[in-house]
Amino acid sequence: MACATQAAGHVWAPLDLARPVHGLMLSGATRDTGICYCRRTLLYDSVVLGTGQLGEWSKDWLKLNAVCPYYTMFPLDFPLDHLRLYPDARRVLDPFCGRGTTLYAARLAGRQAVGIDINPVAVAVARAKTVQASPVAVVQLAKRILRDMGEVDIPEGEFWDWGFHPCTLREVAALRDGLRTCTDTPTAQLLRALLLGVLHGPRNKGAPSYLSNQMPRTYASKPAYAVRYWRMHALDPVRVDTLDVIKRRADHVLNDCPPRTPGRVVLGDAARSVMALRQRFDMVITSPPYYGMRTYVADQWLRNWFIGGASEVPYGSEGQLARQSSQAAFVSALADVWRAAASRCRPQGRLVIRFGALPSAKVSPEELMVASLRQAGAGWLVRDVRPVGVPSRHRRQAEQFNGSGRVVGRAVDEVDVTAELVPTRGRR
Repeated sequence: MACATQAAGHVWAPLDLARPVHGLMLSGATRDTGICYCRRTLLYDSVVLGTGQLGEWSKDWLKLNAVCPYYTMFPLDFPLDHLRLYPDARRVLDPFCGRGTTLYAARLAGRQAVGIDINPVAVAVARAKTVQASPVAVVQLAKRILRDMGEVDIPEGEFWDWGFHPCTLREVAALRDGLRTCTDTPTAQLLRALLLGVLHGPRNKGAPSYLSNQMPRTYASKPAYAVRYWRMHALDPVRVDTLDVIKRRADHVLNDCPPRTPGRVVLGDAARSVMALRQRFDMVITSPPYYGMRTYVADQWLRNWFIGGASEVPYGSEGQLARQSSQAAFVSALADVWRAAASRCRPQGRLVIRFGALPSAKVSPEELMVASLRQAGAGWLVRDVRPVGVPSRHRRQAEQFNGSGRVVGRAVDEVDVTAELVPTRGRR
């Protein structure tokens, strides 16, 4: 018999002892509309680490996942660990796929996957994770575009004068125009992602790895700040051979890739796009926008320009979940996604979420996420909540930035939430 109690504002639910949840310490149970919640203490164990290590694959197979640095990303082992736990989950969904890490993990694990994102830069990078083409084919396409370039739409202004050597900028602009007009083949998708990855980054002593003047590689500096920096340090842009950078990068990333598995990426709103899918999924692995972080588009403005956007910083982010006007609206928008995902998942399907919040938001990511699952009322039984731990210096989604891009603080919390889809009245 389950005893009913409530602690720290959380509702407890009885665990099915035939389905143990490692590391959980429960202190009672009760019922709540729409959700059963199994809370854990701050004990941390390694149950989600699975049985294998990344060494099961060739190191070369992991290079495509790093085709484009993108600071809002979780590590590859996060989805891989959960895929190892559920070998029968053959079809995977990520409604906030970002740069496609979940899709690439599914490819490594031999699973089918669908990703969705509203950010066109993220979609361009993610699509490259699902296709295959040789380094030679990618370089030949770049050569053909550059050979055939005529009049090129070259952006003007101080940023562009300082940011790129004029000859390099003309080549970059020609490749931008050429990729926008050519057929969107796997070769074109990989060339686009490679170029997004080398578009901006630090200068180095040897052969240049990036096409721009000195810049961060994970996000684009804002124009005014960048120009001040280059002037202060007397950094004139150097001539970079765009084709040479493409060739070296293609040889590095594409020389040995894992076998392709069925996968696709949809550009659009998460909830509406999930509802439009026909497939049924066994597992959802995702990481929604962190609460309080609203610069996903503006921080990628230069890459957004390359795929066809404006040559200025787009500070507005219409349709972005992170731009909701209030915490209640944010929770409601998330609930719409979890409800849509439940409608496309098989019974006993799994939902794995990594989520966090910025210090300025002053909210508990755990409570916010549980509230969204409760509001969805779709039958998601929360099986586990655990802290992620201290992120490494490369895991920049868990870091907060000021206007110049300098790290000024860490996320209040990052949590992993695992839920199971259980039958609810009226749900087939």
